Amino acid sequence: MRGTGRHSRRTRLQTTAVGLTALAVAALLAACGGGDSSTAPEEASGKFQVKVTEAAFPSPQRLGQTSVLRLGIRNTGDRTVPNLLVSFTIKGQRGENSSLPFGISDPQPELAQPDRPVWVLSATYPRLDGSSDPGGTTTSSPKTFALGALKPGKTVTAIWKLSAVRAGKFTVLYNVGAGLGGASKAETDNGVSPGGSFTTEVTERLPETEVTDSGEIVEIKKGK
Repeated sequence: MRGTGRHSRRTRLQTTAVGLTALAVAALLAACGGGDSSTAPEEASGKFQVKVTEAAFPSPQRLGQTSVLRLGIRNTGDRTVPNLLVSFTIKGQRGENSSLPFGISDPQPELAQPDRPVWVLSATYPRLDGSSDPGGTTTSSPKTFALGALKPGKTVTAIWKLSAVRAGKFTVLYNVGAGLGGASKAETDNGVSPGGSFTTEVTERLPETEVTDSGEIVEIKKGK
């Protein structure tokens, strides 16, 4: 995706974003190794204490920039969390109406595919920190990622690698769960539902970019 000017690069990136909309939806089904935890066995019920120990996602960002979203979560209770969940949505009605965790819904009527990605999740992500393998499974909700059981006193750090494809100011909301069946609830030591947000502005200042075989948008390094 080499361009001769800013307009050329922007046009090509916008074209890529449209093409990646369907890819983003399909990639969610194959993310985290392609597993599906929606048919998980019966989970333990009750409340499970967890704490978010790390939360990072850079701001500002540029169109075409690939950034890392990191979340560290610790089991502060005395029971194993059956299935640690992390759910994302972009704040506002358009984010709530989208089926994408990092996307918004186009309000135009009669669109066959109203979902529009703001960030595209790289293939084989999320991953656990320090691992090159997928670190979770998909669920019945494309916005929710299952990271598996978490023993008492243990901390897991998960990484989502995201490429920005839409300019604007967005707030990404996240919350942490303890199981898929509804009988397991995560809470902090103070009894509050664990979660938080990232406010990020994506600008139109474009670098030279190209698309990798996995669909990830990367900056072309000088001298390449």
